[in-house]
Amino acid sequence: MIPEELTQGQYDTVYNLLSLVIAAQLFTSLYLLVVQPRVLPRYRLALVVSATVCGIAAYHYLRIFDSFRAAFVTEAIGGRGVYTQAPGASFNEGYRYVDWLLTVPLLLVELVVVLALAKKLQASLLWRLIPAAAVMIALGYPGEISGDDLTRNVFGLLSTVPFLYILYVLFVELTRSLDRQPPAVRATVSRLRILLFATWGVYPIAYLLPLLGLNGADAWVGKQAGYSIADILAKALYGLLIYKIARLKSFADDPTFAAAEGAHDEPHDRDRTPAEPVEPAAGSAMA
Repeated sequence: MIPEELTQGQYDTVYNLLSLVIAAQLFTSLYLLVVQPRVLPRYRLALVVSATVCGIAAYHYLRIFDSFRAAFVTEAIGGRGVYTQAPGASFNEGYRYVDWLLTVPLLLVELVVVLALAKKLQASLLWRLIPAAAVMIALGYPGEISGDDLTRNVFGLLSTVPFLYILYVLFVELTRSLDRQPPAVRATVSRLRILLFATWGVYPIAYLLPLLGLNGADAWVGKQAGYSIADILAKALYGLLIYKIARLKSFADDPTFAAAEGAHDEPHDRDRTPAEPVEPAAGSAMA
C-alpha cells in the first residue's frame, strides 16, 4: 500500500532514483539509435528494439515521476519536513506495469533477434516467451495494488510460475546457443545469462519486501528503489550488452566491415605530428 507520509530522506531517495532512471533510459535510447551504422544491417533491428524499450521506459518513468511529485507534498520551508499524501491525488503504480507489459516482450524479442538463431527456433521461442511474459505481468498487478497480504501472496505466487518458466527457457536456449556463436561473442552471451538472472531476480525481491519484515514507508521506498535499479540494469545495461554482441557478431560475419571499423577506431597516422629530426652534435659526424 502507498504510505500516508514520507520523511524528507525517503522522499528524496525516491525522487532522485526516478530522476536517475529517466536519464539512464533516455540517453541509452538515443545512443542505441546513433550507433546503428556501427553494426551490420542484419543486427540493427535488435538495436532499434532495444532503443524502443528504453524510450518506452523513459516515458513511463516521466509519468511515474510526475505522479510521485503530485502525490506527496509538504508545507515545510525548503521541503525540509514530512511529506504527506496530497488531497485528491495518489501515486499511480499502474504506469510501471503498463511499462513492463510493453517492454518485457520487447526485451525478449531483441535477445532472440541479436543471437541470429534459425527462423523456426526464433518463432518457437517468441511464441512461448511473449505470452508467458504477458501472463506474468497481468498476474502480478492485482497483488501489487492490494493491501491484503494473502492476496499479495497468492498473486505473487501465481506470477512466479511464468516468471520461472521464462528464465528457464532463456537460460537453456542461451546455453545451447553458445556453441553456435563466434568465439569472441561467447563470453558476452554467457555474461548476459548472469545479468538476466541477477536483474530479473530483483523484481520478486522488491515485490516481497512488505512480506519480509519491512513495513509502511520503508517497505514502499525499498520497493521503488528495487524496481528502479532493476529497470536500469535490465533495460539500459542490457541494451548496451545487446549492442556489444551485435558489434562482435558483425566483426565475425564480415572481416571487411571489421577492418573498416578497426581503421575508424584507430588514430590516423596522417593526423600525427611528425617527429623533428635530431641534429647531430658538433664533431660527432666524423667517422
